[in-house]
Amino acid sequence: MSDAAPAFDPGSFRWPVRIYWEDTDAGGVVYHASYLRFLERARTEWLRGQGVDQSAVRAATGLAFLVRDLHIEFLKAAVLDDELSVTVEVKERRAASILFGQTISRADGTTLIRAQVRVACVDLERMRPAQIPAGLIPGLPPIK
Repeated sequence: MSDAAPAFDPGSFRWPVRIYWEDTDAGGVVYHASYLRFLERARTEWLRGQGVDQSAVRAATGLAFLVRDLHIEFLKAAVLDDELSVTVEVKERRAASILFGQTISRADGTTLIRAQVRVACVDLERMRPAQIPAGLIPGLPPIK
């Protein structure tokens, strides 16, 4: 038996989430903005799974990934104690941005949320788009 961690597959990334009271509204239904946190955390863990430490990148280069555009479809509601899975898939890569397709589903496979999120690589000093450094994210497809 090997102690090595399983190989990271950027094409089929899933991040588990359980729903707590803090995620819900007064009716016990997940508050709509909570889904944005779940999507963000999954993208962050997708990057971390590829060895990208966003704090270190920011400190070394002055670059950060900021959400530029977000389209979300609320299909069904999650409730207290639900076990969910958040997926991350790269749909498109440009020189200074990445388009992610993401879903949030219940353990039974029911899709609750579909989202498309474009993140831009930004030079924080100038607050302008910047090219994503070559080799920064190993799982990225070629530039379109």
